Amino acid sequence: METITLHKATNNLPEIIAMTLKNQEETVIATDDGAVVMIDQKNWEEILETLKLLRDKKSLNALLEGQSNRKHNKVTGKSIHQLFGDV
Repeated sequence: METITLHKATNNLPEIIAMTLKNQEETVIATDDGAVVMIDQKNWEEILETLKLLRDKKSLNALLEGQSNRKHNKVTGKSIHQLFGDV
């Protein structure tokens, strides 16, 4: 993650955007009052989706259970109803 000044960002915005998109890395623009982060939109949407899943207790529990099962080489089967019962 690169940190640049507001002055540099103002003078080189098209290049900074291109670099952020090309490198798929965040760019921090720092000011005296704080900083903001520039990020590729696709990456941002992925972060939002991850946060959405983590806020949902049912999804979070399923994720943690799946990680635990994988860690312990435990294979669990699910019925069609368990998988698609809410569809």
